[in-house]
Amino acid sequence: MARIVTCTLRIASVSLPTNIRLAIAASIFVAAGILLIFIINLIWSQRILRAHHPVGWHPFIRWVFIGLYVVIVFTLAILITAVVQSFYTLRPRTKTIDRSLQLYGSTLFAIVSFLPIPIVGLSLALSRASKREVEKFGQGRHRTKIYVLLTGATLCCLGASYRAGTSWMTPVPLSQPEPTRFYKGWFYFMNFGIEIMIVYLYAVMRVDLRFHVPNGAHGPGSYRKGAQGGEEVVRRTSDVESMGDMERTETEEETKRKEGQEV
Repeated sequence: MARIVTCTLRIASVSLPTNIRLAIAASIFVAAGILLIFIINLIWSQRILRAHHPVGWHPFIRWVFIGLYVVIVFTLAILITAVVQSFYTLRPRTKTIDRSLQLYGSTLFAIVSFLPIPIVGLSLALSRASKREVEKFGQGRHRTKIYVLLTGATLCCLGASYRAGTSWMTPVPLSQPEPTRFYKGWFYFMNFGIEIMIVYLYAVMRVDLRFHVPNGAHGPGSYRKGAQGGEEVVRRTSDVESMGDMERTETEEETKRKEGQEV
């Protein structure tokens, strides 16, 4: 949905090149859409860390993640302010400040996109060092969850690193030929193409079921208890269904017996 809005604004901005507000909105949505996937990957990496070691439940770790989310939100606000201001000013110093803010934002987002990878690596290292049994959650194999998250995080990091790297390169005046990094193919692949692959990967792998954790999970052992509770519910449901089948079978036999007596 975010990318549909982004592409719609870009088409409208090209159709109305003198409308500055449309150009601003299109630029903001290009940078803001991928942040949803960044935050989702961080949430899943935190769940994997908690499943592998009790340190993931420590209040300090929880507040670190909360602080990271707050920094992402404030950085997005800073980027929006810098983009809007750069469209309405001609002062060289102000433009320099706006560019510095944009470089900070693109660099931070590249770092955030990379964080799930070392977090998962730390989780595996802590689990092996403590020789602790993994608290599995959601559906499917735990190893598959790790592969899906690492693949999505790697693709996110690729796109974010490309955007950050091209931003740090020296700007080229409009009087000179356009650099290869600004070609439309690279822009759409590194921004929208990678995101489409991530979204379809998550949809096909049913991440809504794989990374689901029990409601109210709090503290070590919460995931295991929730999984056991889910198994009990499934077992009770199957027992009820089998009892219902037995009752239906007995009813059918009684009906046939009565029909035979009447005949």
